[in-house]
Amino acid sequence: MLLTISLDFLKNADIYSPGIIALLILAGFLVGIINTIAGSGTVITYSLFMMLGLPVNLANGTIRLGVIMQTLASTLNFKKHKALDWKKGFKLALPVVIGSIIGAQIATEINEAVFEKILAGILLIMLFFIFYKPERWLKTQVQKIQSKPTIIQLLLFFIIGLYGGFIHIGVGIFMLSVLVLNAGYDLVKANAIKVMIVFLYSPFALAIFIMNDQVHYGIGLIAAIGNVFGGIVGSKMAISWGSNFVRWVLMVVIIVFSAYLLNIPGLFNK
Repeated sequence: MLLTISLDFLKNADIYSPGIIALLILAGFLVGIINTIAGSGTVITYSLFMMLGLPVNLANGTIRLGVIMQTLASTLNFKKHKALDWKKGFKLALPVVIGSIIGAQIATEINEAVFEKILAGILLIMLFFIFYKPERWLKTQVQKIQSKPTIIQLLLFFIIGLYGGFIHIGVGIFMLSVLVLNAGYDLVKANAIKVMIVFLYSPFALAIFIMNDQVHYGIGLIAAIGNVFGGIVGSKMAISWGSNFVRWVLMVVIIVFSAYLLNIPGLFNK
């Protein structure tokens, strides 16, 4: 019999009990590491929040609290180690912010089930390209790096902003793809820009969810404690262990996240 991941008993749990607090902090810590190194780690807290009884839209808004804290910590650590091209990050953040505001507003009103299946297909296609030409993910392509973002990059990041505001899960993978394959950065430098952009756009998306009463502050802030430490650890691992390590983590995350989105029988109860 296949292993089934099911924690239905959590729906009746006291979220302020020591056990649940510890679980939330641990989940936030793991999310912080995975999000900083690759992306899609938020699926852990997203699922946990729903297991604790939060409706999908409330869970979607609540995860933003931890994302802000985590990306602030990891951005500062990347900057400290001089791995962050912050000027390019600011320029690319503008279309993401605009897109995220629109996407977050849509998220408060729409069901994303069909969208998840499309996302899973896109991620699996992306996985093929990571295997097909790994050198493009491991080495800086100096000829592609420009101080000013291209029109294509601005358009792509606006679309990524729409998605990030809508659901956030997986947004880091899309950012890494554009930063590596189009902008020419290696995975470590792309990661640094990615977390900075996420930090800049997330407060705007969070504001939309707050305005629509779709944030649970207790659960979100407890998990955010783990997010902060996970972000610090993740950024140090990315810098110290290099692009090849980040690439392998990224591939594993894509496979697991795609399985989650496709709701493969016997693996997940969504």
